[in-house]
Amino acid sequence: MEKPVSIIIPTYNRKEFLSKAVDSVLAQSYPYYELIIVDDGSEDNTAELFASHDPRIIYLRQENRGPAAARNSGIQKAKHELIAFLDSDDRFAENKLDLQVRAMQAEPTFLIYHTQEIWYRKGSLLNQKKKHQKCNGDIFKRSLQLCAVGMSTVMMHRGIFERYGFFDEEYSCCEDYEFWLRVSTEQEFLLVDQPLTLKDGGRNDQVSTIYRMGMDKFRIQAIMKLLTIGKLTDNQKASALEELERKCQIYGRGCVKHGRVAEGRYYLNLPKTAWSRQSA
Repeated sequence: MEKPVSIIIPTYNRKEFLSKAVDSVLAQSYPYYELIIVDDGSEDNTAELFASHDPRIIYLRQENRGPAAARNSGIQKAKHELIAFLDSDDRFAENKLDLQVRAMQAEPTFLIYHTQEIWYRKGSLLNQKKKHQKCNGDIFKRSLQLCAVGMSTVMMHRGIFERYGFFDEEYSCCEDYEFWLRVSTEQEFLLVDQPLTLKDGGRNDQVSTIYRMGMDKFRIQAIMKLLTIGKLTDNQKASALEELERKCQIYGRGCVKHGRVAEGRYYLNLPKTAWSRQSA
């Protein structure tokens, strides 16, 4: 029996790119899916795209609350056990769903699956650094260093959200980093080792550009949250504290360099506070 997938696209003022994302879903070789568009308060007439649309598309509109809230709204609306995500400026390869569902059927002990990506910057193919290649299995330590899972590559069982909660809506950036970090403390990720997601970057409207100078601040917050929850193994705790130290040094020194001395000192001293709490 074929397993249907709920695909969630959050969008905000991306009408120009959204059509390509939607078309890449409608062109999938795997036909068993619903597509949920969550319009997070767009002001560019995004709704006009869906005045008359494919019956597989569900269009939701909400007040602007950020990408985490938009994804959470889509999850709550989704009716299928398998859930996938696609950012509104990314695209799926034609066989993306098919290969991931087949991988799930072949490896049913895994609850979460991701793929490699192809990156474009301003229309030109971009060579990825080795650190950006996706990994299989236990990705916790890698997830501490950077966001080790591409949001548009993922397919997972609904049970992941039932066990670990939803995306944290307090994060205006790096909400995916925080979520994968939380999940990877216990779950292994199966990698479908093919580039099945196409990403377009290099634009000023992207969250990674808007928060480029402060992304480590959100990642530090995520590591502190993880340490506070207190469910890490000894090895995971040591890795988290080590990465916290590294990120705080980078961010704290940057703050001091740019005249934000009090903020810099706070982050430079934060690892000491974290170590003392873990030792208590």
